[in-house]
Amino acid sequence: MKKILIATEKPFAAKAIDEIKKIAEQKNYEIILLEKYTDKTQLINAVANVDAMIIRSDKATKEVIEAAKNLKIIVRAGAGYDNIDLDAATNNNIVAMNTPGQNSNAVAELAIGMMIMAARNFYNGKPGTELKNKTLGIHAYGNVGRLVGNLAKGFGMKIYAFDPFLKKEDIQKDGTIAVETVEELYEKSQYISLHIPANEHTKQSINYNLLNLMPKGATLINTARKEVINENDIIKLMEDRNDFKYVSDIAPDNKDVLAEKFDNRYFFTPKKMGAQTAEANINAGIAAINQIINFFEKDDRTFQVNK
Repeated sequence: MKKILIATEKPFAAKAIDEIKKIAEQKNYEIILLEKYTDKTQLINAVANVDAMIIRSDKATKEVIEAAKNLKIIVRAGAGYDNIDLDAATNNNIVAMNTPGQNSNAVAELAIGMMIMAARNFYNGKPGTELKNKTLGIHAYGNVGRLVGNLAKGFGMKIYAFDPFLKKEDIQKDGTIAVETVEELYEKSQYISLHIPANEHTKQSINYNLLNLMPKGATLINTARKEVINENDIIKLMEDRNDFKYVSDIAPDNKDVLAEKFDNRYFFTPKKMGAQTAEANINAGIAAINQIINFFEKDDRTFQVNK
């Protein structure tokens, strides 16, 4: 019987665990739970003799991977996978996967919610603005970005998108305007919704020069990764422009400075909440267990993210 470890510092919902166990038991797989652990050693010990592992925001580091002598597959229940050391996985013949699309609607709704909150001055009692007839730029037009655009159209917003990995016609078939450069996106957009991954090309790429292209009364919404933001530049920009607002689903490293200096122009959630809905929780967990079973039984590597 193959063993599947579910290692979640922030656990799945009870209903999600019940569904995962039900699917695993039907296929004769054993589920091992490690929830709310407080030390990396606990994860290293737990992974030692398992065949597969499901994680959420937990870090599958080189140390963790090399401690897992029987491990064949890691699935990150969610879209991003920068918490997996892909090189270490590849070097140890371990397949790494994500579950794209399962959390997308939850993240998109949060982005829209934070956009409304910023437009209404964080509900401080002072007059705000409406989203109708405003411009929204979507930086990366994947599953989440596309959903954000569709939701924003319902408010009567004009939608632009930049994604160098998509054809112009694939973006514009949704009624979204595709722009040629990232600079053009920021120049045209009163609101920017970030959906880029954190990698060697994108880290700290959201900087002063780019953000300063945005029109007066601009707002940046980040439901991606904190690493893509140049945090020193954000402070400088907000000092220079008292019209600029920043809302984030990821607490930045300089959150205390931002909160102190820019009250009513800055907000971050107390923990990353993009995928924190009952529906997303269940969908991602079920997708993860099904991908593991299909890998072992059919050698299905559809969502593999390492080579």
